[in-house]
Amino acid sequence: MAKPDRAVWQDVLWHLRQNHPDTCRQWFEDIQPIGIEGGVFQAYVDQSVRQRYLQRQCAAQFTEALQAVTGKLLSVRFLGPDDGAALHTNAPRPPAGSSAAGSNGQVHAETTGGEVRPADRSGGIRQGGLLISPDYTFDNFIVGPENRLAHAAALAVCASPGRTYNPLFVHGGVGLGKTHLLQAVCQRLISASPEMAIYYVSCEQFMTQFMEAVQAGEMNDFRHRFRDVDVLLIDDIHFLAKRDRTQDEFFHTFNSLYQGQKQIILSSDAPPTDIPDLEARLVSRFQCGLVVQMNPPCYETRVQIVKQKGRIRGLNVPEEAACYVAQHVSSNIRELEGAVVKIHSLSVADGEAVSLDLARRALESDSPSVRPEVSINNIIEAVINYYSVKLTDLQSKRRQKSIAHPRQVCMWLARKHTRYSLEEIGGYFGGRDHTTVMHALKAINRRRQTDADFGRVLDALDDRVKAAGNGPSGVTRAPSA
Repeated sequence: MAKPDRAVWQDVLWHLRQNHPDTCRQWFEDIQPIGIEGGVFQAYVDQSVRQRYLQRQCAAQFTEALQAVTGKLLSVRFLGPDDGAALHTNAPRPPAGSSAAGSNGQVHAETTGGEVRPADRSGGIRQGGLLISPDYTFDNFIVGPENRLAHAAALAVCASPGRTYNPLFVHGGVGLGKTHLLQAVCQRLISASPEMAIYYVSCEQFMTQFMEAVQAGEMNDFRHRFRDVDVLLIDDIHFLAKRDRTQDEFFHTFNSLYQGQKQIILSSDAPPTDIPDLEARLVSRFQCGLVVQMNPPCYETRVQIVKQKGRIRGLNVPEEAACYVAQHVSSNIRELEGAVVKIHSLSVADGEAVSLDLARRALESDSPSVRPEVSINNIIEAVINYYSVKLTDLQSKRRQKSIAHPRQVCMWLARKHTRYSLEEIGGYFGGRDHTTVMHALKAINRRRQTDADFGRVLDALDDRVKAAGNGPSGVTRAPSA
């Protein structure tokens, strides 16, 4: 096995930073080049989670960089702690089909799943689940008033799985960190107890595997896969809605795990009682543990998230730049991360360090992930000024047309300009449920299509809301709606 030149590996990392900045992570510096054998450049990664992530998400970029730097048709293979003899630079890699390697020579790494372990009762994160991102650890999770309880509950579960908060049900809008929290639990548990059997899947994967098992007559294998584990984590459990057969199977899976004191963690975009067409017996079981909500991050939390997302990529985001991003991207964490990626790309392209000016230039482009900050308060203020109603009226139970109509307009504008869920929007207006908000959206859209005068009123309010952060919009009161 030929020893690699470390300077070549540093050139590979430099090429990645220049050409694939969105792929780069700070921990890439910890990857150790081992050697070249049979046209394959081998590198060692000290964590299995990182190894799987690199093999699934980054192998093509590393191979492209290696070929560009060396001018040779080399490929990259990442070895991890489970690869045994192959970790020694002078030893041959484990032969295909041996106990130390899979059929492709890579230990327990298959393209169909997350972190792979044998199909028996041995520990690890089971085959067929979601890929774990090394970014999603507790160390990288920014705690704020909006997610403090969910974070504390997740840590408590890690300390005593199956006995504290079982099940743990985390709900909230899109991009608020639910997946981050579930993956952080996976990584903390498997780090503390490698023998623990963990299965982390999406609800869609659960449904797909169930239907495939039914069609193939392999229900015993399916039940073993989901029930013979220590921890089961399912993302987006709300997709069980209207799936009667799948709900029935999950009900029995839940009971089997719960009675065996195995930990169950679920995430959803709505609390159990607001998931439509979910069987009452499942709602009851989801509520027998801890149900906790994650809300959109406040300004201070967003500032810290921007800085942390930068650090993950080896990027130093100064305070004033982080504050600027936090002021202009307020919807969710996913859009904050998108803004950081854009800033990183511009920093690399222009060859300059991140600054307030660079952040401003990045966010002022036509990126669809960055939009002017519009808050519920901006919307409410515009509507109550136009319709001459009080905030207490909008939040009351009153249903008179003079109150209900402005309330519906508020909901329509909130849905258009914010990323709040239907449930969260309803919460701002007297704790109404998502079905009430859906009715409001349909009512406003119908009237807008048939009433030209009302359409002009809505457009004027829409303009006023969009200009809320830039001072008075100059919109005058239109004729009565």
